[in-house]
Amino acid sequence: MNQQSNSDCIQLRGLRVVCIVGVLPEERERPQPIELDIDIYADLSVAGKSDDLTDTVDYGAAAEAATEICLSSKAELLEHLAQRIADQLLLLTPVSAVDITIKKIRPPIPLDIKTAAVQVVRHTDE
Repeated sequence: MNQQSNSDCIQLRGLRVVCIVGVLPEERERPQPIELDIDIYADLSVAGKSDDLTDTVDYGAAAEAATEICLSSKAELLEHLAQRIADQLLLLTPVSAVDITIKKIRPPIPLDIKTAAVQVVRHTDE
């Protein structure tokens, strides 16, 4: 992501969720594994000085919010799922931007492919 040099980042890697996502009939009936990588951009200098959780983004709460959205949305498109997660995380203070990557671990196509992924980058001013 192209962030200003003064932006700090909280990184969540490899969050796995088994959920309904996809367009094909088999994807609408059977949950499948997806993996999320989430970058949360915010000024973390206050928390760096205070050592107080209330001065930063609670990454546990962010991961729980992303998981709940995956489980409840039953999205057809990864793009829609990523947008919903981005919208929710951008509400957290002091978040200025997010970068969400969602990978289908076993995409239902008849080719030798490990993952299919979507990445979205969103800012609070959008």
